Amino acid sequence: MTRVKRGSIARKYRKGILDFASGFRGAHSRLFRAANQQEKRALACAYVDRKNRKREFRHLWIVRINAAARKHGITYSSTIHNLFDNQVFINRKILAQVATLDAYRSSRLVRTINDNKY
Repeated sequence: MTRVKRGSIARKYRKGILDFASGFRGAHSRLFRAANQQEKRALACAYVDRKNRKREFRHLWIVRINAAARKHGITYSSTIHNLFDNQVFINRKILAQVATLDAYRSSRLVRTINDNKY
């Protein structure tokens, strides 16, 4: 059987990993073995953090809605409950944006929902 020289393919593979690791610090950007381990770890952390980002943004929106609701003397949970009772289906992202960017509309929304409790 004939010999297959695959030096160019191996070099291309290693070069791809070292290119990915170009922003890493120290040996992690220069040595293949260290860069390979760091790449695997970076991709694993990126996967986990894509999930965590959703969780953290939802938490931020809830904090902002709660702060806006407490200005009017009610809690976050009662605000959300009253929204659903009055069939106002606005998601938390939009509610948080309204609460931070437009205080007038936010207060009108909370007052309207509070007045129409039952």
